[in-house]
Amino acid sequence: MDDSVSPSEAPTPAAAHEGSLAALTTFVAGVADAVAPVSLGHFRHPLSIEHKADESPVTIADREVESAIRALIAHQYPDHGILGEEEGGAPTTEGPLWVIDPIDGTRSFIAGIPLYGTLIAFLVDGRPRIGMIDMPALKERWMGAADRPTTFNDRPCRTSDCRDLAAARLAATSIDLFEVADRERFDALTRAVWQRQFGGDCYLYGALASGGLDLVVESNLKPYDFCALAPVVAGAGGVMTDWQGRPLTVASDGRVLAAATPDLHAQALAYLSSD
Repeated sequence: MDDSVSPSEAPTPAAAHEGSLAALTTFVAGVADAVAPVSLGHFRHPLSIEHKADESPVTIADREVESAIRALIAHQYPDHGILGEEEGGAPTTEGPLWVIDPIDGTRSFIAGIPLYGTLIAFLVDGRPRIGMIDMPALKERWMGAADRPTTFNDRPCRTSDCRDLAAARLAATSIDLFEVADRERFDALTRAVWQRQFGGDCYLYGALASGGLDLVVESNLKPYDFCALAPVVAGAGGVMTDWQGRPLTVASDGRVLAAATPDLHAQALAYLSSD
């Protein structure tokens, strides 16, 4: 099966001004539509699994999806930078930059679990301005853009109104991703919340944006893991920062805190901050 995507199929922005967030958001949605068949063409089919230097798995699906996204971006925006999980790139803090995770949740993908997503972020001067979480197997999509409401399958969504740690539902992908000192802070925080759960990768942030979770805490993430998530959370009414409360940029250290409300964020931050 040849599910490759030709640059000639690149979605054309609907707005006249190519640099507008509305045009870029339309373009991102079109890219997601174009590349979803690539990952779905491999999903729940036999795969050869390789291991990268950090022992994380990678498959032909990861590589084909990223290659397709890169081709579409390069065709439409040839002067923009691109940083992707599989093909690398420069994490520049100047000018426009696209940050791509072709399959976030490769372990789920390999296992035939539909909780894998494609993440695309558009950054300006290192700051995420647009973020998309696309779940091809579930046909679910969250889209966030600066100063615009986040949408879930094209309808506005909102975080919960949780303001108290004692009532909060907290999630993380895996406790194994935390270094010892970070794990101690994380454990202290989880003792203060109502419940905690693990697993889900990028889907956790979509669930938070739609009100199903109240906190997501992670460590050791890379820019392609978190850049697309920040606009989704913020546009739904939540707050997403690093563990020091600083806005996320392409240069952030990979420790992130997403919360449904500013009050909840401040309470959680008190446990995670090293100050």
